[in-house]
Amino acid sequence: MSGDIVADSYGDSREYAAFKIEQRGIDLIPDAERKMRPSGLFWLWSGAVFNVEFLFYGTLIMTFGLTVAQAIAAILVGNLFYALLGFASLQGPKTGTTAFMVSRAPFGANGNRLVALFNWFTQVGFEIEGIYFVVATVILLFSLHGTNLDGPAKIVVIIVAALLQMIVPLLGHATISKILRYLAYVFIVFFAVLAGFTFDKLHLSTFHAKPVSFAVWTTALVLLISVGGLGWTENGNDYSRYLPRSTPGSRTFWSATLGGAIPSVILEILGVLAYTITTKTVGIAQIGVPESFPSWFVTPFLIFAIFQLLSINTIDMYSSGVTLQALGLPIRRWGAVIIDTVVCAVVTGIILFHGNFYTDFSGFLLYIVVWLAPWFGILITDYLLRRRRYDPTALQSSRGGLYWRNGGVHWPAIIAQVVGMVAALMWINAAFAVPSYTGPISNHFPGLAGGDFSWALGIVVGAGVYWLLAARSIRQETPKS
Repeated sequence: MSGDIVADSYGDSREYAAFKIEQRGIDLIPDAERKMRPSGLFWLWSGAVFNVEFLFYGTLIMTFGLTVAQAIAAILVGNLFYALLGFASLQGPKTGTTAFMVSRAPFGANGNRLVALFNWFTQVGFEIEGIYFVVATVILLFSLHGTNLDGPAKIVVIIVAALLQMIVPLLGHATISKILRYLAYVFIVFFAVLAGFTFDKLHLSTFHAKPVSFAVWTTALVLLISVGGLGWTENGNDYSRYLPRSTPGSRTFWSATLGGAIPSVILEILGVLAYTITTKTVGIAQIGVPESFPSWFVTPFLIFAIFQLLSINTIDMYSSGVTLQALGLPIRRWGAVIIDTVVCAVVTGIILFHGNFYTDFSGFLLYIVVWLAPWFGILITDYLLRRRRYDPTALQSSRGGLYWRNGGVHWPAIIAQVVGMVAALMWINAAFAVPSYTGPISNHFPGLAGGDFSWALGIVVGAGVYWLLAARSIRQETPKS
C-alpha cells in the first residue's frame, strides 16, 4: 500500500507489517506508518491481561486473610488505577516515540538513564516471572503424565521457553497487536468455561473469614496497583505511539484504561471466588491457582496457561528492548530482545534451582512502586506543564536541543525522583518481603498500623516537588501558541 514503506536516516526501507521483523526501535514513527486504531490498542491490552497471572493475583490477595467483600473492594478500587495507564499512553501519538524517550523531556537525555535503568530491571523482573511460570507449568505437565524432569531436562525447558518467548517481541509491534487481539477472543471463551466450572461449585456461605485490618487491606491494594494500572504505565507509550497523531486523547485514554481494567477485574474476582472453593492449587504451589474445576480440565488449563503467559511476556520484553536503547546502548531493537532473552533465561534458572520464587516476587512487586510512582508523577506533571506539547526531534537528540539543559541532566526531575522515592519508603510495608522493611511512618497512625501508601506518597511528592522546582522553566520552554 502507498505510504507503508518509507526511507529513514539509515538509508533502508522500513515497513510496518505483522510477521516481519520490526526495524524501528526508539526512532520516531512517521505518520505514514501509524496504522493502529484505538480499538487495536484496547484489544492489545485485553489480550495481554486476559491471562492466568491475573487469576493468580486474585487468589494471592486472599492469602492475606481478606474476606470476599474486602477482596472484591480491593480489586474494584485497585483497578481504577488503570486510568494511570491511560494517562501514560497520551504522549505516544503526540511524539511517535517510546515511554523512556518521552521521559527525556523532564529528566534530560542523560538524567533519564537513571529511571530507564530502573525500568529495564522492572521489565526484566516481570519477564522472569512469566518465563518461570511457563517453565513450572511445563514441568507440571510432564509430571502429570508420568515423567519427572531432572536438572538437565529442566535447563532444556528453560532454554526452549526463552527462545519461544523471544519470537513475537522480535517481530515487533504490528505482530504483537495482531496476535494479542485474536488471542483475546480465544482466552475470553476459555475463561468463560473456567468461570462456569467455578460458579457450579461456588457456595459463599461455606467460606468463613474474619475481616482483616484496614492496614492489611492497603497492602493487598498496593499489590494490585503494582501489577495493574501503575505497573503498566512505563509500557503505555511504547504501544500508543503507532496511533495517528490526530487520535483524540479521550479515545487513547479509554482504549488503554478499559483494555486493561475490564479483564483484570473479571479475572481477579474469579481468582477470589475460586479460592473460596478450594485452597488446593493446580498440581504444585508454583502455579498458585485453585483447582476449582474438574481434574480432566487440568491439562487443557495448563496448556492454555502457557500460551497466556507467553503472550503477556511479549509486552514486557518488547518494552525492555526499547528501554535498553533509551539507556544509550548502540544496538538495534532486535539485538536488545536477544540480550533480554539471555538474561531472563539465566536468572530463571537460578531461581528455579536455588531461589524462593514467592518471597522474591512479592518483594519485587512491593518495591518497584518506590521508583515507579514518583516517575509517573513527574512525567504527567511535565506533560501538563508543557500544555501537552513536545518537540519530537529534540527528544531524539543525544546531545543538545531543547531538553539537553545542564550536561543532559534536568536536576529538578532528578531531585523530585529521589525525594519521591524517599517519601514512598516512608510509608511502605514490605515486612514479609526480601529484603524485609517497614517504613517509619507505617505504624504511626491509629488504625493504619502496617499500612502501605507508598504508591500515593510517591506520586504526590514526586509530582509536587517537580512542579515547585521546574514549573517556571518548563513554561518558558513551551511555546504559547
